[in-house]
Amino acid sequence: MDVGGGSRMIIGAMQVPLEVYFHNVDRSAAVEADARARAEELERFAPDIISCRVTIEAPHRHSRKGEVYRVAVDIRVPGGEIFAGRERPDNPAHEDVYVAMRDAFDAARRQLQDRVRVVRGKVKAHEGPPHGTISELHPEQGYGRIATPDGRDVYFHRNSVLDAEFDDLRIGDAVWFSEEPGDEGPQASTVHIAGKAQG
Repeated sequence: MDVGGGSRMIIGAMQVPLEVYFHNVDRSAAVEADARARAEELERFAPDIISCRVTIEAPHRHSRKGEVYRVAVDIRVPGGEIFAGRERPDNPAHEDVYVAMRDAFDAARRQLQDRVRVVRGKVKAHEGPPHGTISELHPEQGYGRIATPDGRDVYFHRNSVLDAEFDDLRIGDAVWFSEEPGDEGPQASTVHIAGKAQG
């Protein structure tokens, strides 16, 4: 297979079989097996998954030392789509492809959990998810804060931003998010951009 241009392996027994793509990475049966096991775990948690596509990519094929893998997970569910793992590949832990895989699937699971809570009525859909505006950004430390309409201050990490690049965020951007308790108060497990700041 042409590993430089990308290769694909279809495995599993979903409504649409699991697809695993490799870009600038040699195809690996062990990595495919890891992706399959993690996808099957998600399927047990959310059996209505229609399809799951996993892309494993190494941006710098010719620089083997310090190579950072990027794993993206794209899941289709009834009425929507979930993307995880799109953050920039600057996490040194992601030199291990299995760590990058774990983190991408963990992010996908958090989004599926949010969806399941809404579907099961644990969150009243008409109330909508928590929302606010970005009040602080600290690119060097990789985190920011969200100001909510009820006056709270919610921490978020760069890896929690799911549909935009952290470095493209601006103070005043409108967001909605999923909240969980953190070590130092509330924090956002996932952050979605609802609108860009004017100006």
